[in-house]
Amino acid sequence: MDLVPLPARVTTTPGGFALTAGLRIHADGALADAARVLQTALRTAIGIPLGTAASAEDAGILLQQDPRLEDEAYVLEVTPERIRIDAGGERGAHWAAQTLLQLLPPQVHRRAGIGTDSASPDWHVPPVRIEDAPRFAWRGLMLDTARHFFPVHEVLRLIDLLAMHRLNVLHLHLTDDQGWRAEIRAYPRLTSVGGWRPSSQIGSGPGATQDGRPHGGFYTQEDLREIVAYAAAHGIAVVPEIEMPGHVQAAIAAYPELGFVAEEHPWTRWGVNPHALRLDEPTIAFFCTVLDEIIDIFPSPVIGIGGDECRKDEWRADPATQRRKAELGLDTEEQLQAWFLSRIDAHLRSRGRRVYGFDEILEGGLVSEATVASWRGTAGAVIAARRGADVVMCPEDTVYLDYRQSALPEEPIPVGVVTTIAQVRAFDPIPADLEPEHHGRIVGGQGNLWTEHVDSARRLDYQLFPRLCALAEALWSGQDPSAVASFADRLDEHLARLDAAGVEYRPASGPHPWQQRPGVPGQPYDRAERAAEIARLTSNLA
Repeated sequence: MDLVPLPARVTTTPGGFALTAGLRIHADGALADAARVLQTALRTAIGIPLGTAASAEDAGILLQQDPRLEDEAYVLEVTPERIRIDAGGERGAHWAAQTLLQLLPPQVHRRAGIGTDSASPDWHVPPVRIEDAPRFAWRGLMLDTARHFFPVHEVLRLIDLLAMHRLNVLHLHLTDDQGWRAEIRAYPRLTSVGGWRPSSQIGSGPGATQDGRPHGGFYTQEDLREIVAYAAAHGIAVVPEIEMPGHVQAAIAAYPELGFVAEEHPWTRWGVNPHALRLDEPTIAFFCTVLDEIIDIFPSPVIGIGGDECRKDEWRADPATQRRKAELGLDTEEQLQAWFLSRIDAHLRSRGRRVYGFDEILEGGLVSEATVASWRGTAGAVIAARRGADVVMCPEDTVYLDYRQSALPEEPIPVGVVTTIAQVRAFDPIPADLEPEHHGRIVGGQGNLWTEHVDSARRLDYQLFPRLCALAEALWSGQDPSAVASFADRLDEHLARLDAAGVEYRPASGPHPWQQRPGVPGQPYDRAERAAEIARLTSNLA
């Protein structure tokens, strides 16, 4: 069967089940959201009422909770009499529902108002028994909304697509040098000033130019609550990220006292900005207040604080910062950053949350109970796991989905190393040099979509798909040889589902003419040279 991701065990059985107008569904109370998602999908695509049955005996589709199964595990069985789903918990029921939808013709994935068919498909579910559970607990995607803003309806569409592929984490990058996207009521200038920039960079490298067009937007707190609720109703957790102490020009433009150099507006360029926060008590109080409002919106047990790519030249040049470093008995700026992050960590833990940060948070000392996102190869992951920290793998040479997909000159985003579907499918979050006793600390992985060059929903689709399908299977099914061997053929069939959902993915033949951006300056780099650079950057983690 052409299922993506491939379930752990699939057994064919006699018979099958036809979806007809009189069909009704019944679910245990804990699985009600999954039942509603399934009802909505079938009503939209097939047009059957799919009412709710008063009891399990009256249901053609039955969802029941089985406490013997893990939360995300499920058993899906199709017989001539009914479709039965046994799930360990709500998420398991969601993934069973998504698998059930993939057993039907691709048209079941149509969104309302998208696509028409001249002939009605045969809405018949093949006879099958599927026993399934994920390889990794954290299966995510990071969406950068700071470089380019995506409105709520596009975020909700993305959540639908994550759920379709049994991904369970949406990491929202809400702030950066180029924009602040989350409403903070205590500090309204963060969005009124920090949410808008007068121009954006075109291309990368020495030949980059500016487009001269204002860009901006932000999510109100009501918007963010809608995103969180919609994601939860589809089995997905939303992890917010507020960058610090680097990547902060948007915040400094809004409140200059946070930094060393006043800026009129967020940064209009890409790359690593030279500015950093002042590491004083007023700045700590400011960001604790920001995080308090974020915590009130997002139930996620971990809160992203970035911690990556912070340049420290302003700290070295500032006498007050140097005096503070001496008073604290610290020797390096890396230790100073670790002290700042430990203060933020203490506040988050006082609110029952934990830090989620990129592997630079290991520099100067690991923040207590932090979850580390290892993006610079595997060095940070190995060190963090050995120190007893949870790790989410997102190595930039494998799962940065903003990177180019071929070396063709027509590629619209000529940056990074070439990262193919096959390379993403081969992603194994467990570092080869990590001892087996520490493997349990690798909780999973995620793809990262930085959006410097992703300025529309069409471009987002092009960058994510079909590579996100490969990532989803790598994290769900692992590197089982039979799954790897059959993936290409299954993906070919799976593309029909993406077509039905209106996803404008990159075809195997290369970019469509509308996707091409000939003449846009780029800065691609060699894989070996980049690996050497990453090794140099992470050498101080040991």
